[in-house]
Amino acid sequence: MNKTAFLFPGQGSQYTGMGRDLASNFKVASQTFEEADDALGFKLSKLCFDGPEDDLRLTFNTQPAILTTSIAALRVVQQETGLSADCVAGHSLGEYSALVCSGAFSLSNAVCTVRSRGTFMQEAVPVGVGAMAAMLSIEADQLAAICEEAAQGEIVSPANFNSPGQIVIAGHASAVNRVIELAKAKGFRKSMLLPVSAPFHCALMQTAADRLKEVLSLETVNPLTIPVISNVEATANQNAARVQELLVTQVCAPVRWEQSVNTMIASGITRFVEIGPGKVLTGLVKRINKEMSLANVEDSAGIKAVA
Repeated sequence: MNKTAFLFPGQGSQYTGMGRDLASNFKVASQTFEEADDALGFKLSKLCFDGPEDDLRLTFNTQPAILTTSIAALRVVQQETGLSADCVAGHSLGEYSALVCSGAFSLSNAVCTVRSRGTFMQEAVPVGVGAMAAMLSIEADQLAAICEEAAQGEIVSPANFNSPGQIVIAGHASAVNRVIELAKAKGFRKSMLLPVSAPFHCALMQTAADRLKEVLSLETVNPLTIPVISNVEATANQNAARVQELLVTQVCAPVRWEQSVNTMIASGITRFVEIGPGKVLTGLVKRINKEMSLANVEDSAGIKAVA
């Protein structure tokens, strides 16, 4: 029997115009954007559909924008195709979309929470102090050793274990640059600084984690109707009492994406449907396991394809 997982994208997947086609063609999608606009008290929908790109790229806007677009696409999938998931996962911010899908949070609570999360993450480290870089064709243990050597009293560590041969590091900008130079000296020449505004998923985010904990402690977590594979543990969680703790830990801990995908495959998943803007996660799954059936839904063409 074929089993399906829904995947939800994280920061970096945003683009001006995302969600516009869905909102124009499906009432449930336009209602989703209205719901988010009402919850936040400003026109997030206009920012998604029309930009400007620079505003959309600000972390405290990006996070609710991607979440809302993902849930709009999810609701259209549910209404138009009858497709359902056996488990769900999201990359970093995407874990909140996965939790909305599982019923743990309402959309209005989730968009307000991630708006705060984005603000806290942005304010945790002054712009320019931190950096992130994708390190390619290097094994996790080799990279961990290089990070240790390059730190020199600063912070730098693996932040995303994305796929075989793709690990993202985060930390102080100077330490990240030292990792790149050290890796080159050791023959690992493929790396690239990422255009991000803060060093996510490393110890520099501790103040953001502390502030998020306070916000989450006021939220009600509803029972989860389907298991959510957590970024922190790369295992299935369906215990509502653990959700807040996992989300707080996630802020400073690495995203174990490759392991999460392998966990889902081991549980019998054969089909992955990425729901929300972009195709980043579809690309990563392809690199992790070429045998999987893949689809992504971000517009009406995607809906037709999975229907």
